[in-house]
Amino acid sequence: MGTTPPPRVLLAPDKFKGSLPASAVAGALAAGIAAARPDAQIRQVPVADGGDGTVDAFVAAGWERVESIAPGPTGVLAPASYAVRDDTAVVELAEVVGLSKLPGGHFDPLGAGTEGLGVLVADALKRGATHIVLGLGGSASTDGGAGLLRALGVRVLDAEGHELSPGGGGLARAAHIDRGGLHPPAAAARFTLACDVDNPLLGPKGAVAVYAPQKGADAAQRAILEAALTNWARLVGTEFAERPGAGAAGGTGFGALAVLGAQVRSGIEVLLELLDFPSLLRDATLVVTGEGSLDTQSLHGKAPIGVCAAARAAGVPAVAVAGRVQLEKDALRTAGFTTCYSLSDLEQDPARSMANAAQLLEQIGARIAEQRL
Repeated sequence: MGTTPPPRVLLAPDKFKGSLPASAVAGALAAGIAAARPDAQIRQVPVADGGDGTVDAFVAAGWERVESIAPGPTGVLAPASYAVRDDTAVVELAEVVGLSKLPGGHFDPLGAGTEGLGVLVADALKRGATHIVLGLGGSASTDGGAGLLRALGVRVLDAEGHELSPGGGGLARAAHIDRGGLHPPAAAARFTLACDVDNPLLGPKGAVAVYAPQKGADAAQRAILEAALTNWARLVGTEFAERPGAGAAGGTGFGALAVLGAQVRSGIEVLLELLDFPSLLRDATLVVTGEGSLDTQSLHGKAPIGVCAAARAAGVPAVAVAGRVQLEKDALRTAGFTTCYSLSDLEQDPARSMANAAQLLEQIGARIAEQRL
């Protein structure tokens, strides 16, 4: 008489924003599952959708972390890193010029730029990368990707032929773009934009209207930035301004599309493809994914939905874990989840839930083991 094989659980959560990084979420769930089912075989594969945590997700999956120094959003040099494997480098915007990198947390809506992102890209190209994956999300700037391009050799000049200073505010004075100095490795490389937004560059759904308020821009500054990006689009290529994703990360998507020939893809799809997620699912009996808040925005390309879709395609049941769940049961079932666990069921106070997320996730891990394994 044969013995029942142990359950094999694949933990693939995204971060719980403001509370725990994805690796800590996976670790807490693993501890809870292991306590309740010591025989369970648990594999932790934290995920991300292109925003903060993307490089960490690749490093956790075995990619090499490359440490570097690059200017932050306001030009202050700071440590930054990216992930590499073979000829592919994953460079995360939030890691180098994101909101979390603003000195003292002070906004600079007109002056913040993306030069640091370009410095990391140039470093990766120098090391031999020929495919650059740019994780776009959490940016502190609205510079249309001008800083990224400048760091790769493109010159942005005013009417007198002077180089413009960093930041989106000055792009209203841009009169000429000299692409002749674009680094040859950048011109030859393949660029993939991993992001979960489809906003155009301009207009009511554009980079300024939707995202600049989160970066500290008041009404007057938003008017300046919209005019600046409108001028920038005329200069670089208006045909790219309406492309889905052009407005990602303060218009960084636009600059990469128009000058680097980048392709926009769903961030979680890129991650799952590069991690060869189907092979990880091959022997799994259960997949656990999740994020801080499961809501209607989650349904538009967020990491847990991508993980669930991959699990469903492989015939593996998937459950979700979230700090709070704002989706109806029908929506969760339609997305493919077998069930969903919420920290708010254990702790209704949001502040306490976020502060004690690790302990609550351990409890939920044990509950998953008892009910699903």
